[in-house]
Amino acid sequence: MPEAITLNPALLTPQDDKRIANLKDAAGKFEALLIAQMLKSARETDSGGWTGETDQAGSSILDMAEQHLAELLGAQGSLGLARMVVKQLSPQKLTEPRP
Repeated sequence: MPEAITLNPALLTPQDDKRIANLKDAAGKFEALLIAQMLKSARETDSGGWTGETDQAGSSILDMAEQHLAELLGAQGSLGLARMVVKQLSPQKLTEPRP
């Protein structure tokens, strides 16, 4: 999950640790969902795929590949959306301004 947010460890309580971990997980999954939707939309604009023909098996395989790619990119915070969500939803006492 995205770790680029600076949190002040001295201010973290065990409850805050759990909340931040859950928030980072949810934000990464949200980013993955958005990436999956973008990939799906991009593929739907291409009629016929690489070969010019569509078939159910090929479509299913591409769906699974897109989903896996989206999960990997979301877990890494590739677009930075998860990082922004965590920063906005974290308690202000926990975040430190960046230099």
